[in-house]
Amino acid sequence: MFKCFNRKLKVTEAEPPTEVMAAFTRFSIGRSTMSADQFRLFLIAYQGQDEVSAAEDAEQIVEEALLQRKEKDDLSPDDGDGISLDEFFRYLLSDDLNGPIHCKVHHDMTAPLSHYFIFTGHNSYLTGNQLSSDCSDAPIIRALQSGVRVIELDMWPNSAKDDILVLHGRTLTSPVTLIKCLKSINLYAFVKSPYPVIITLEDHLTPELQAKVAQMVTETFGDLLYYPEGECLLEFPSPESLKHRIIISTKPPKEYLESKSPKNKEIIAALENDSDDEKERLLGSEFDSKSDEDQDSDEARNSDQKRPEYKLLITIHAGKPKGSLTDALKVAEDMVKRLSLSEYELEKVADSNGTDLVRFTQKNILRIYPKGTRVTSSNYKPNIGWMHGAQMVAFNMQGYGKSLWMMQGMFRANGGCGYVKKPDFLMQQGPNKEVFDPKSTNEVKMNLKVKVFMGHGWKLDFSRTHFDTFSPPDFYTKLYIIGVPADATKKKTQVIEDNWFPVWNEEFIFPLTEPELALLRIEVREYDMSDKDDFGGQTCLPISELRPGIRAVPLYDKKGEKYQSVKLLMRFQFT
Repeated sequence: MFKCFNRKLKVTEAEPPTEVMAAFTRFSIGRSTMSADQFRLFLIAYQGQDEVSAAEDAEQIVEEALLQRKEKDDLSPDDGDGISLDEFFRYLLSDDLNGPIHCKVHHDMTAPLSHYFIFTGHNSYLTGNQLSSDCSDAPIIRALQSGVRVIELDMWPNSAKDDILVLHGRTLTSPVTLIKCLKSINLYAFVKSPYPVIITLEDHLTPELQAKVAQMVTETFGDLLYYPEGECLLEFPSPESLKHRIIISTKPPKEYLESKSPKNKEIIAALENDSDDEKERLLGSEFDSKSDEDQDSDEARNSDQKRPEYKLLITIHAGKPKGSLTDALKVAEDMVKRLSLSEYELEKVADSNGTDLVRFTQKNILRIYPKGTRVTSSNYKPNIGWMHGAQMVAFNMQGYGKSLWMMQGMFRANGGCGYVKKPDFLMQQGPNKEVFDPKSTNEVKMNLKVKVFMGHGWKLDFSRTHFDTFSPPDFYTKLYIIGVPADATKKKTQVIEDNWFPVWNEEFIFPLTEPELALLRIEVREYDMSDKDDFGGQTCLPISELRPGIRAVPLYDKKGEKYQSVKLLMRFQFT
């Protein structure tokens, strides 16, 4: 936890901001060092941190700082038993110790799955573009390691129709076997988060191969696999109750439940009740004596048996809208389901029936997927789905760009566990069953004050000529609020010329009507007079998770990988 002192960060290139020096003077009461008790008071009063953990942190941080000074033989009689201004500044610049957001799971995890935004991947097996890239378990592993909780697999028969392949159908993508994907999910499902992994299956299989899928799934996952005893759930289980479990979501196969034969319904009941005697009676010799009503062939009967075996493993029943979207969004009293809409369909229904979406997602799950023209694995704006309550905003995690940064930012919340509790207002209904309307403009709930002090670390992580061949870089910072339309805005600092350690000391105020849905996107650019400005780092932070006070904000590259040293020193306040 205290490795920042072991790294011996050099921050002497830039002096501590005036506000940092003022805070040190205030809490050290003018002395050259700050005692553990004084440092603890700073953490509580200035940083708004919990008293118990702050007390433990304060003692250990001061002890570590003193040990460092003794090892360097740098302890003078006047230093006392506390930390110096330089060590105080070093602490503030450590994102390990002084990061901008909460790092532990702290949301209520006992509500139904429909009450959460869930980190969701699209075509999780693709390594690149949607038309010709390889299919592999490698991107599935990377997604799980980054906290993704919903993995999508498209299942197709192989040429001999005796095995199952995963690939993007009707494209030039090279396949990977289903069993390889399942085994990798089994190995990596819970390396990042203990909360459930949902496998969404796009099924293009025969009944025989569906039965093979059922066998693969049960043998691979064993006791990790969760599926309900009954046919349809009245309410989804909670993430807490499904810890370290894997669940299947797909469209149930068209089966004989819809046929006119009452015998078929008996078969379903026997399979669901796990009654061996009933199975033997209904699927055995007695079933072979055909009546005028039931003249199914042996092949049809076998297909009927295989379909229930597969169907019974499905926890989240999925489907796409048939007919009007208004009808598809009607909430059933006797079951819950998952509905899938393309980003285009979402925009269309959000424009005309936004409150129907919100009402549907209070009980059911809504999955949004990228439109088919995104062949380069680009992504869409996720906040449109979130503000309407959509739980599964499916993203091309092998993609790129600002939309993916927003997705990564949202799921830094709640300890990065992949499940973020939806705001209460998305789950509430008024006396006349009215629900939240994303189009409405509500009163400002709070103001977020953001001060950008300075930047640090580019000289450590980049070559001398990366930004400019003959001079130091010219950095500026851009700040964006992403959320409901009323809150969307952007600000920009001035350009600091020719400096690897830019100091801005600029403050911005953002009025927020729905801070629970808002993200703060931060991007550093290097000004270029003759060409496009160079990229200098980015991050995206959920505003509801921001810790008040002076914080070290680490920056990430375009792919979302964290830089080793690059960060901003910022202050956050809520008024």
